[in-house]
Amino acid sequence: MWRALNAALRDAMSADASVFVMGEDLTRWGTGGGIYGVTKGLLEQFGAARVRDTPISEEAIVAAAVGAAARGVRPVVEIMYSDFMLLAMDAIVNQAAKARYMFGGQFQIPLVIRTNGGSGIGKAAQHSQSLETLFAHIPGLEVVVPGTPADAYGLMLSAIASPNPTIFLEHKALYNERGVVASEPIPLGRASVVRGGKDVTVIATQLMRKRVLEAAEILAAEQIEIEVVDPRTLYPLDMETIAASVTRTGRVLIAHEAPLLYGFGAELAAQLASRLWRSLKAPPQRLGGARTPIPYAEDLEKRVIPDVAAVVSAVRGLVKS
Repeated sequence: MWRALNAALRDAMSADASVFVMGEDLTRWGTGGGIYGVTKGLLEQFGAARVRDTPISEEAIVAAAVGAAARGVRPVVEIMYSDFMLLAMDAIVNQAAKARYMFGGQFQIPLVIRTNGGSGIGKAAQHSQSLETLFAHIPGLEVVVPGTPADAYGLMLSAIASPNPTIFLEHKALYNERGVVASEPIPLGRASVVRGGKDVTVIATQLMRKRVLEAAEILAAEQIEIEVVDPRTLYPLDMETIAASVTRTGRVLIAHEAPLLYGFGAELAAQLASRLWRSLKAPPQRLGGARTPIPYAEDLEKRVIPDVAAVVSAVRGLVKS
């Protein structure tokens, strides 16, 4: 996945001279490329004017990028961990998200903030949060959550081309996932039906998507066929594809890594219950993380995030209801 993201940045920068990247240690970490290698080799190809190392200040980085975007260029900002985006919330929420509205559409903010979230590699409480719902709640922001190398490449191209500020949340435990990558952009707001099934629709993104697909193999041996839908973007949200799947199966489970309470699963469950009440065979169900900081110890980290067994158990319960 990290190479797919690198290829998307390289292709976008080659096609449009107004695209540039900026962030902490993009050229100085190890052999270059930032902490996970995503910007590797870009300095050599595009030069220091378009691959910019910044001071260690997330507030300054994002505020500068908002100003640059307002002037007509297309910054792609790297924030090392999504947890650190909390230091730049004024620039993100009050400036980037609202500038077009506040100034009567006189200019756009074609800004991408790419970062990583999620647990699974022992980064502990301040480097492992899943904050996607916070950003999906803010009017004016697009929120992208790719789960495969192909999606990472195609969605990054669309995010860079978008006239809107886009939060591009990668998952740190998936950077070394492998997969075939096409050369076309993937439109924002288009969900993917990853696996067909007739008994239960399971909606999941990123690491949970991977675990749900593993659970699907176990359940198939029990003659339970789940349909797996990956929204790919939380906003814009493709409710049409999601609703069509749930209409077919009559049952739905929304699984996410973030804490269960107030997560995006609650929004999806509410919309589906309202739209499809007469088609549902059981109430929508949610599966999410514990309401606790992510522990550092590996065995404790595994306990607070839903695993494959938790998905299997939840689907079995839905089928029996």
